[in-house]
Amino acid sequence: MSVSVFPLRIYYEDTDVSGVVYHANYLRYFERARTEWLRALGLGQDQLMRELGVAFTVAGLEIDYRLPARLDDLLEVHTEVPVIKRASMVFEQRLLRSGGGGPSLAQARVRVACVDSDRFRPMALPEALRSAVQGGMQAKNI
Repeated sequence: MSVSVFPLRIYYEDTDVSGVVYHANYLRYFERARTEWLRALGLGQDQLMRELGVAFTVAGLEIDYRLPARLDDLLEVHTEVPVIKRASMVFEQRLLRSGGGGPSLAQARVRVACVDSDRFRPMALPEALRSAVQGGMQAKNI
């Protein structure tokens, strides 16, 4: 299974007065990494809505905070998709120091549901989307 790597830097706006990243910001980093992973597969979210009538909604989320991220840290979000079901996918994501070495600062398991972008009702992943995601899971690194 391939791992997508999304680099990021921690800015002042991400932190509290002590220079530690505010806990809710981790969700933003994980969301950006998922979005960029899809974009690297040629599946921009706007394109999915426009061409396939598909949107994703977070249906479940577990996050474990392990170590603090701090102002000016260079980090990476590593993303994998270990589970694809009929109408949902599971993303496993880890926030690491740049270079991927050392322990995870945070880990998340995010279940996203595929919904019709007009009615926001659950729908099966279109075959083109499923094929692209499965191909991305087989690729080296995106």
